[in-house]
Amino acid sequence: MKLSKFLLATAAATLIAGAAAAQTVGIGTTKGGATAQTSTAIAQIVTEHSGLRMLPQPMGGTQQYIPMVNNGELEFGIANMMQTIMAFTGTGISEGQKFDNLRLVASMMQFRIGLIVRADSDIHSVQDLKGKRLPSGYSSSPIFLAILDGMLANGGLTFDDVQKVPVTGLVPGINAFKEGKIDAVIGSVGAGFVNDASAAVGGIRFVSFDPSPAAAKAFSEKAPRTYLKEVAPGLTGIEKPTQIMFFDYMLWAGKDVSDDTVYKVTKAMYENEAQLHGFGPLWETHTSATMSKDQDMPYHPGAIKFYKEAGAWHGS
Repeated sequence: MKLSKFLLATAAATLIAGAAAAQTVGIGTTKGGATAQTSTAIAQIVTEHSGLRMLPQPMGGTQQYIPMVNNGELEFGIANMMQTIMAFTGTGISEGQKFDNLRLVASMMQFRIGLIVRADSDIHSVQDLKGKRLPSGYSSSPIFLAILDGMLANGGLTFDDVQKVPVTGLVPGINAFKEGKIDAVIGSVGAGFVNDASAAVGGIRFVSFDPSPAAAKAFSEKAPRTYLKEVAPGLTGIEKPTQIMFFDYMLWAGKDVSDDTVYKVTKAMYENEAQLHGFGPLWETHTSATMSKDQDMPYHPGAIKFYKEAGAWHGS
């Protein structure tokens, strides 16, 4: 009996020592919303399957941790394709400040974003937003201002056509919507916080965008590397075929993060697609086969090494 207790204690001590010895890396994320859900899933996969310990580092918005990853103060970060390409090229909300030290690790799921309104709202198209109360400012998350600008442009509107209600970020905007201070707000299809908002207001629905070529072009000019696509009924707020905004979500690292560390993170993500799908609807469109697809942007050498070994790299 005493020997069994000794062996159990020894095994526990060994596990604790192993966990303590694992290299810890951070991943920049937001304090809530779909980005937080995504980073939590990545951190769990990496911690369970790579020999590394990954910890999410929540901040007020992506623009707060982009410079930290670029400067080597934080190893990894995630963001939508719009914000990622703006940071890589020094355009849009990163105008005049190109973050040259960022390197892609993976393209992940396709995010599905739209405008949510109460189920009983008289807003059925983007044009119906004229004169309505919409969030503005997004001081801690300026990418949402660009997204909303594109959404309005899809219906031939601008911020001058709506009543602007200042918010600091996505979650404060959702809270203002739940409190009845805003008529329409940005939401992610399949996200837990959208389900919560629906429960809080007695039901929500997504406004369908105009997929015509001119309207779609107006959208993408304000929100680069996005596209419109129809979503079938079944998820909260999608009661009929609805045109929703799509874009990829990206995982990136600083260029000085070791090749071995990035290799391990990439491998863990690539080899555990099924487990990632288990984290909920946000991961529904993720596939390992397309993790290396955006080769017009600079990838980290550690990621490239893994993709080549896996036969998933088609560049030079």
